[in-house]
Amino acid sequence: MKRIVRISVLGGFGALLIAATPSHAQQTGQQVAVALATSQGDYVARAFHFKSGETLHELRLHYTTLGTPVRDAKGRTTNAVLILHGTGGSGRGFLTPNFAGVLFGPGQLLDSSRYFIILPDAIGHGKSSKPSDGLHAHFPQYDYDDMVAAQHELVEKGLGVDHLRLILGTSMGCMHAFVWGETYPDYVDALMPLACQAVAVAGRNRVWRKMVIDGIRNDPDWKNGDYTTEPRAGIEIAGDLLMISGSAPWQWQKNYPTRDAADKYLEDFHAEFAKTRDANDVLYAVSASKNYDPSPGLEKIKASVMWVNSADDFINPPELTMAQTEVKRLKKGRFILVPASEQTYGHGTHTHAAVWQEDLNELLEESAR
Repeated sequence: MKRIVRISVLGGFGALLIAATPSHAQQTGQQVAVALATSQGDYVARAFHFKSGETLHELRLHYTTLGTPVRDAKGRTTNAVLILHGTGGSGRGFLTPNFAGVLFGPGQLLDSSRYFIILPDAIGHGKSSKPSDGLHAHFPQYDYDDMVAAQHELVEKGLGVDHLRLILGTSMGCMHAFVWGETYPDYVDALMPLACQAVAVAGRNRVWRKMVIDGIRNDPDWKNGDYTTEPRAGIEIAGDLLMISGSAPWQWQKNYPTRDAADKYLEDFHAEFAKTRDANDVLYAVSASKNYDPSPGLEKIKASVMWVNSADDFINPPELTMAQTEVKRLKKGRFILVPASEQTYGHGTHTHAAVWQEDLNELLEESAR
Protein backbone atom coordinates (compact mmCIF):
# COMPACT_ATOMS: atom_id res chain seq x y z
CA MET A 1 0.00 0.00 0.00
CA LYS A 2 1.28 3.47 -0.81
CA ARG A 3 2.52 5.64 2.01
CA ILE A 4 0.68 8.79 3.01
CA VAL A 5 2.95 11.82 3.18
CA ARG A 6 1.76 14.72 5.30
CA ILE A 7 2.91 18.18 6.28
CA SER A 8 2.79 19.23 9.91
CA VAL A 9 2.94 22.66 11.52
CA LEU A 10 4.02 22.83 15.14
CA GLY A 11 3.18 25.19 17.92
CA GLY A 12 4.91 24.45 21.22
CA PHE A 13 6.42 21.20 19.85
CA GLY A 14 8.89 22.78 17.37
CA ALA A 15 9.23 23.54 13.63
CA LEU A 16 8.00 22.42 10.19
CA LEU A 17 8.64 18.80 9.19
CA ILE A 18 7.63 16.01 6.82
CA ALA A 19 6.55 12.57 8.07
CA ALA A 20 5.42 9.32 6.45
CA THR A 21 2.93 6.78 7.75
CA PRO A 22 2.20 3.21 6.64
CA SER A 23 -1.43 2.08 6.91
CA HIS A 24 -1.21 -1.71 6.74
CA ALA A 25 -2.99 -2.19 10.09
CA GLN A 26 -6.42 -2.22 8.41
CA GLN A 27 -5.75 -5.75 7.15
CA THR A 28 -6.85 -7.39 10.42
CA GLY A 29 -9.45 -4.78 11.37
CA GLN A 30 -12.54 -6.91 10.82
CA GLN A 31 -11.29 -9.80 12.95
CA VAL A 32 -10.24 -7.55 15.82
CA ALA A 33 -13.45 -5.45 15.83
CA VAL A 34 -15.64 -8.55 16.06
CA ALA A 35 -13.66 -9.83 19.06
CA LEU A 36 -13.96 -6.68 21.18
CA ALA A 37 -15.88 -6.97 24.44
CA THR A 38 -17.97 -3.88 25.20
CA SER A 39 -20.33 -2.76 27.95
CA GLN A 40 -23.17 -0.25 27.66
CA GLY A 41 -24.91 1.85 30.25
CA ASP A 42 -26.89 4.99 30.99
CA TYR A 43 -26.09 7.76 33.43
CA VAL A 44 -28.87 10.14 34.43
CA ALA A 45 -27.84 13.72 35.22
CA ARG A 46 -30.42 15.24 37.57
CA ALA A 47 -31.68 18.80 37.07
CA PHE A 48 -29.20 19.49 34.29
CA HIS A 49 -28.90 23.22 33.60
CA PHE A 50 -28.31 24.41 30.04
CA LYS A 51 -26.65 27.67 29.04
CA SER A 52 -29.97 28.77 27.55
CA GLY A 53 -31.36 28.94 31.10
CA GLU A 54 -33.49 25.84 30.58
CA THR A 55 -33.36 22.79 32.85
CA LEU A 56 -34.04 19.14 32.11
CA HIS A 57 -35.15 17.18 35.17
CA GLU A 58 -33.45 14.04 33.92
CA LEU A 59 -30.81 14.05 31.18
CA ARG A 60 -29.99 10.53 30.02
CA LEU A 61 -26.42 10.00 28.81
CA HIS A 62 -25.75 6.70 27.10
CA TYR A 63 -22.25 5.30 26.83
CA THR A 64 -20.23 2.30 25.70
CA THR A 65 -17.00 1.26 27.39
CA LEU A 66 -14.16 -1.13 26.74
CA GLY A 67 -11.57 -2.20 29.26
CA THR A 68 -11.19 -1.41 32.96
CA PRO A 69 -10.03 1.77 34.70
CA VAL A 70 -6.64 1.68 36.40
CA ARG A 71 -5.76 3.95 39.32
CA ASP A 72 -2.43 4.89 40.85
CA ALA A 73 -1.55 4.79 44.55
CA LYS A 74 -3.39 8.08 45.09
CA GLY A 75 -6.55 6.78 43.42
CA ARG A 76 -6.11 8.87 40.26
CA THR A 77 -7.29 7.28 37.01
CA THR A 78 -4.33 6.75 34.69
CA ASN A 79 -5.64 4.92 31.60
CA ALA A 80 -8.98 6.50 30.61
CA VAL A 81 -9.53 7.50 26.98
CA LEU A 82 -12.58 9.54 25.91
CA ILE A 83 -13.56 9.30 22.24
CA LEU A 84 -16.11 11.81 20.93
CA HIS A 85 -18.23 11.36 17.80
CA GLY A 86 -19.41 13.76 15.12
CA THR A 87 -22.78 15.35 14.32
CA GLY A 88 -25.47 12.71 13.90
CA GLY A 89 -23.24 9.92 15.17
CA SER A 90 -22.98 7.86 18.34
CA GLY A 91 -20.28 6.29 20.46
CA ARG A 92 -20.89 2.85 19.03
CA GLY A 93 -20.19 4.27 15.58
CA PHE A 94 -16.50 3.86 16.40
CA LEU A 95 -16.82 0.07 16.67
CA THR A 96 -15.82 -0.53 13.05
CA PRO A 97 -12.88 -2.30 11.42
CA ASN A 98 -11.47 1.04 10.21
CA PHE A 99 -11.40 2.49 13.71
CA ALA A 100 -11.73 -0.03 16.54
CA GLY A 101 -10.10 -2.73 14.43
CA VAL A 102 -7.01 -0.57 14.00
CA LEU A 103 -6.80 0.87 17.52
CA PHE A 104 -8.47 -1.25 20.21
CA GLY A 105 -7.13 -4.77 19.60
CA PRO A 106 -4.27 -6.63 21.31
CA GLY A 107 -0.98 -4.79 20.90
CA GLN A 108 -2.60 -1.81 19.15
CA LEU A 109 -2.24 1.81 20.26
CA LEU A 110 -5.39 1.92 22.40
CA ASP A 111 -5.43 -1.77 23.31
CA SER A 112 -8.58 -2.19 25.41
CA SER A 113 -6.76 -4.57 27.76
CA ARG A 114 -4.56 -1.59 28.75
CA TYR A 115 -6.90 1.39 28.36
CA PHE A 116 -10.36 2.19 29.69
CA ILE A 117 -12.11 3.48 26.57
CA ILE A 118 -15.25 5.60 26.94
CA LEU A 119 -17.55 6.13 23.94
CA PRO A 120 -20.41 8.45 24.97
CA ASP A 121 -23.47 9.42 22.96
CA ALA A 122 -23.59 13.22 23.07
CA ILE A 123 -26.74 15.11 24.06
CA GLY A 124 -29.22 14.83 21.18
CA HIS A 125 -27.52 11.75 19.72
CA GLY A 126 -27.70 7.98 19.83
CA LYS A 127 -29.45 6.68 22.92
CA SER A 128 -28.90 9.84 24.97
CA SER A 129 -31.75 12.29 25.61
CA LYS A 130 -32.88 14.05 22.42
CA PRO A 131 -35.85 15.95 21.02
CA SER A 132 -37.42 12.89 19.37
CA ASP A 133 -37.83 11.21 22.78
CA GLY A 134 -41.04 13.21 23.17
CA LEU A 135 -40.31 16.87 23.85
CA HIS A 136 -39.73 17.59 20.16
CA ALA A 137 -39.05 21.35 19.68
CA HIS A 138 -39.65 21.89 23.42
CA PHE A 139 -36.40 20.08 24.22
CA PRO A 140 -33.87 22.53 25.75
CA GLN A 141 -31.69 24.34 23.24
CA TYR A 142 -28.20 22.95 23.73
CA ASP A 143 -24.76 23.97 22.47
CA TYR A 144 -21.27 22.50 22.54
CA ASP A 145 -20.56 23.87 26.02
CA ASP A 146 -23.62 22.00 27.33
CA MET A 147 -22.56 18.82 25.55
CA VAL A 148 -19.06 18.95 27.04
CA ALA A 149 -20.40 19.74 30.51
CA ALA A 150 -22.64 16.68 30.26
CA GLN A 151 -19.72 14.52 29.08
CA HIS A 152 -17.67 15.74 32.04
CA GLU A 153 -20.42 14.83 34.48
CA LEU A 154 -20.79 11.40 32.91
CA VAL A 155 -17.06 10.74 33.08
CA GLU A 156 -16.51 12.09 36.61
CA LYS A 157 -19.72 11.25 38.43
CA GLY A 158 -21.13 8.45 36.32
CA LEU A 159 -17.95 6.48 35.70
CA GLY A 160 -15.77 7.71 38.56
CA VAL A 161 -12.95 8.81 36.28
CA ASP A 162 -11.07 11.83 37.66
CA HIS A 163 -8.47 12.13 34.91
CA LEU A 164 -8.22 11.36 31.19
CA ARG A 165 -5.10 10.11 29.48
CA LEU A 166 -6.47 11.15 26.08
CA ILE A 167 -9.45 12.80 24.40
CA LEU A 168 -9.82 11.97 20.71
CA GLY A 169 -12.64 13.68 18.84
CA THR A 170 -13.91 13.54 15.27
CA SER A 171 -15.67 16.46 13.52
CA MET A 172 -18.09 17.77 16.17
CA GLY A 173 -16.09 15.70 18.65
CA CYS A 174 -12.96 17.45 17.36
CA MET A 175 -14.51 20.76 18.37
CA HIS A 176 -15.60 19.29 21.69
CA ALA A 177 -11.97 18.33 22.32
CA PHE A 178 -10.94 21.99 22.13
CA VAL A 179 -13.78 22.95 24.50
CA TRP A 180 -12.67 20.23 26.92
CA GLY A 181 -9.06 21.43 26.79
CA GLU A 182 -10.05 24.97 27.69
CA THR A 183 -12.81 24.21 30.19
CA TYR A 184 -10.99 21.46 32.10
CA PRO A 185 -7.29 22.14 31.39
CA ASP A 186 -5.96 19.95 34.21
CA TYR A 187 -8.24 17.00 33.48
CA VAL A 188 -6.53 15.56 30.39
CA ASP A 189 -2.96 14.79 29.26
CA ALA A 190 -3.45 14.76 25.49
CA LEU A 191 -5.95 15.93 22.88
CA MET A 192 -6.31 14.59 19.33
CA PRO A 193 -8.82 16.76 17.42
CA LEU A 194 -9.60 15.27 13.99
CA ALA A 195 -11.32 17.26 11.22
CA CYS A 196 -12.26 20.70 12.55
CA GLN A 197 -11.16 24.29 13.08
CA ALA A 198 -10.52 26.09 16.36
CA VAL A 199 -12.39 29.26 15.35
CA ALA A 200 -16.04 30.31 15.17
CA VAL A 201 -18.20 28.48 12.62
CA ALA A 202 -18.46 31.04 9.82
CA GLY A 203 -18.00 31.34 6.06
CA ARG A 204 -19.06 28.33 3.99
CA ASN A 205 -19.12 26.12 7.07
CA ARG A 206 -21.83 28.30 8.61
CA VAL A 207 -23.71 28.72 5.33
CA TRP A 208 -24.26 25.02 4.66
CA ARG A 209 -25.33 24.51 8.28
CA LYS A 210 -27.79 27.42 7.98
CA MET A 211 -29.15 25.81 4.79
CA VAL A 212 -29.86 22.64 6.76
CA ILE A 213 -31.57 24.59 9.53
CA ASP A 214 -33.65 26.72 7.14
CA GLY A 215 -34.52 23.72 4.99
CA ILE A 216 -36.19 22.06 7.96
CA ARG A 217 -37.78 25.15 9.47
CA ASN A 218 -39.20 26.35 6.16
CA ASP A 219 -40.89 23.06 5.36
CA PRO A 220 -44.62 23.66 6.03
CA ASP A 221 -44.87 20.13 7.42
CA TRP A 222 -42.36 20.94 10.17
CA LYS A 223 -45.14 22.80 12.03
CA ASN A 224 -42.75 24.55 14.43
CA GLY A 225 -41.40 21.19 15.44
CA ASP A 226 -44.73 19.68 16.49
CA TYR A 227 -45.15 17.44 13.43
CA THR A 228 -46.63 13.96 13.58
CA THR A 229 -45.01 12.77 10.36
CA GLU A 230 -41.50 13.69 9.26
CA PRO A 231 -41.28 16.85 7.08
CA ARG A 232 -40.03 15.06 3.98
CA ALA A 233 -38.66 18.05 2.05
CA GLY A 234 -36.83 19.43 5.06
CA ILE A 235 -35.24 16.12 5.99
CA GLU A 236 -34.18 15.51 2.39
CA ILE A 237 -32.51 18.93 2.16
CA ALA A 238 -30.71 18.22 5.42
CA GLY A 239 -29.60 14.81 4.24
CA ASP A 240 -28.29 16.12 0.92
CA LEU A 241 -26.19 18.83 2.56
CA LEU A 242 -24.83 16.54 5.26
CA MET A 243 -23.96 13.97 2.60
CA ILE A 244 -22.09 16.47 0.41
CA SER A 245 -20.28 18.02 3.37
CA GLY A 246 -18.93 14.61 4.30
CA SER A 247 -18.22 13.45 0.76
CA ALA A 248 -14.95 11.82 -0.33
CA PRO A 249 -14.04 12.64 -3.96
CA TRP A 250 -11.54 9.81 -4.53
CA GLN A 251 -13.71 7.17 -2.90
CA TRP A 252 -16.95 8.27 -4.54
CA GLN A 253 -15.41 8.27 -8.01
CA LYS A 254 -14.08 4.77 -7.39
CA ASN A 255 -17.29 3.41 -5.87
CA TYR A 256 -19.77 5.14 -8.21
CA PRO A 257 -17.94 5.42 -11.55
CA THR A 258 -21.07 5.63 -13.73
CA ARG A 259 -24.11 7.88 -13.81
CA ASP A 260 -26.40 4.97 -12.89
CA ALA A 261 -24.22 3.95 -9.94
CA ALA A 262 -24.15 7.51 -8.60
CA ASP A 263 -27.91 7.91 -9.02
CA LYS A 264 -28.54 4.61 -7.24
CA TYR A 265 -26.33 5.69 -4.35
CA LEU A 266 -28.30 8.92 -3.94
CA GLU A 267 -31.62 7.08 -4.12
CA ASP A 268 -30.55 4.59 -1.46
CA PHE A 269 -29.16 7.34 0.74
CA HIS A 270 -32.42 9.30 0.63
CA ALA A 271 -34.43 6.24 1.60
CA GLU A 272 -32.15 5.33 4.51
CA PHE A 273 -31.74 8.88 5.84
CA ALA A 274 -35.48 9.57 5.83
CA LYS A 275 -36.13 6.27 7.58
CA THR A 276 -33.57 6.70 10.35
CA ARG A 277 -33.48 10.45 11.09
CA ASP A 278 -35.76 12.82 12.96
CA ALA A 279 -35.96 16.41 11.71
CA ASN A 280 -35.84 17.99 15.17
CA ASP A 281 -32.87 15.86 16.17
CA VAL A 282 -30.99 16.93 13.03
CA LEU A 283 -31.99 20.58 13.47
CA TYR A 284 -30.81 20.69 17.09
CA ALA A 285 -27.57 18.83 16.35
CA VAL A 286 -26.58 21.17 13.52
CA SER A 287 -27.67 24.27 15.46
CA ALA A 288 -25.54 23.30 18.47
CA SER A 289 -22.40 24.71 16.82
CA LYS A 290 -23.79 28.26 16.85
CA ASN A 291 -21.75 29.52 19.83
CA TYR A 292 -18.59 27.51 19.22
CA ASP A 293 -15.41 29.59 19.23
CA PRO A 294 -12.43 28.35 21.25
CA SER A 295 -10.00 30.77 19.60
CA PRO A 296 -9.93 33.38 22.42
CA GLY A 297 -8.84 30.76 24.96
CA LEU A 298 -6.41 28.47 23.15
CA GLU A 299 -3.60 29.48 25.48
CA LYS A 300 -5.54 27.91 28.37
CA ILE A 301 -4.98 24.42 26.96
CA LYS A 302 -2.27 22.59 28.91
CA ALA A 303 -2.57 19.22 27.19
CA SER A 304 -0.36 18.07 24.34
CA VAL A 305 -2.35 18.48 21.11
CA MET A 306 -2.08 16.54 17.82
CA TRP A 307 -4.55 18.21 15.43
CA VAL A 308 -5.17 16.48 12.10
CA ASN A 309 -7.20 17.59 9.05
CA SER A 310 -7.27 16.11 5.55
CA ALA A 311 -6.92 18.11 2.35
CA ASP A 312 -10.02 16.61 0.70
CA ASP A 313 -12.31 17.72 3.54
CA PHE A 314 -15.20 19.84 2.22
CA ILE A 315 -15.86 21.33 5.66
CA ASN A 316 -12.20 22.13 6.42
CA PRO A 317 -10.56 22.70 3.02
CA PRO A 318 -6.79 23.21 2.83
CA GLU A 319 -7.03 26.74 1.46
CA LEU A 320 -8.29 27.81 4.88
CA THR A 321 -5.10 28.31 6.84
CA MET A 322 -6.57 29.18 10.25
CA ALA A 323 -5.30 25.95 11.79
CA GLN A 324 -1.71 26.65 10.78
CA THR A 325 -2.02 30.03 12.53
CA GLU A 326 -4.01 28.98 15.60
CA VAL A 327 -1.83 25.97 16.42
CA LYS A 328 1.06 28.31 17.19
CA ARG A 329 -0.88 29.61 20.19
CA LEU A 330 -0.97 26.18 21.81
CA LYS A 331 1.66 25.48 24.44
CA LYS A 332 2.25 21.98 23.10
CA GLY A 333 0.53 21.66 19.75
CA ARG A 334 1.07 20.23 16.28
CA PHE A 335 -1.16 20.59 13.23
CA ILE A 336 -0.99 18.02 10.43
CA LEU A 337 -2.61 18.35 7.01
CA VAL A 338 -2.94 14.99 5.27
CA PRO A 339 -2.87 15.41 1.45
CA ALA A 340 -5.79 14.00 -0.55
CA SER A 341 -5.15 10.56 -1.99
CA GLU A 342 -6.86 7.25 -2.66
CA GLN A 343 -6.24 6.47 1.00
CA THR A 344 -8.21 9.45 2.37
CA TYR A 345 -11.97 9.72 2.75
CA GLY A 346 -12.80 13.42 2.71
CA HIS A 347 -14.18 14.64 6.02
CA GLY A 348 -14.58 10.98 7.01
CA THR A 349 -10.82 10.44 7.09
CA HIS A 350 -11.23 11.09 10.80
CA THR A 351 -12.53 7.57 11.38
CA HIS A 352 -9.96 5.78 9.19
CA ALA A 353 -7.36 5.32 11.89
CA ALA A 354 -4.75 3.75 9.63
CA VAL A 355 -4.24 7.20 8.06
CA TRP A 356 -3.25 8.92 11.32
CA GLN A 357 -2.34 6.19 13.81
CA GLU A 358 1.37 7.05 13.71
CA ASP A 359 0.46 10.62 14.67
CA LEU A 360 -1.53 9.25 17.60
CA ASN A 361 1.47 7.17 18.62
CA GLU A 362 3.68 10.29 18.63
CA LEU A 363 1.10 12.11 20.75
CA LEU A 364 0.92 9.31 23.32
CA GLU A 365 4.69 9.18 23.57
CA GLU A 366 5.10 12.96 23.79
CA SER A 367 2.39 13.41 26.43
CA ALA A 368 3.80 10.60 28.61
CA ARG A 369 7.09 12.43 29.24
